[in-house]
Amino acid sequence: MWDYIEKRVLQCAEYIVETGCTVRACSAHFSISKSTVHKDVSERLKYIDEGLFEEVREILNRNLSERHIRGGLATKEKYQKPRG
Repeated sequence: MWDYIEKRVLQCAEYIVETGCTVRACSAHFSISKSTVHKDVSERLKYIDEGLFEEVREILNRNLSERHIRGGLATKEKYQKPRG
């Protein structure tokens, strides 16, 4: 694997572990696509650092299970704002 890819994978994984953010937030932070971040942390990271891969996997699974709640809260906020 190329050095710059390995470096990017580790940066994304460490950022997700530190902040507990979503793939979307990580991609916005590093200005790369969501697809790239997802492939990095779900496939490539496994071969680079298995322990870090497990930590990231837990966070992403938690984010996935909470996704419907965040969506509901966003919709609630949208309709509670006064129309102007």
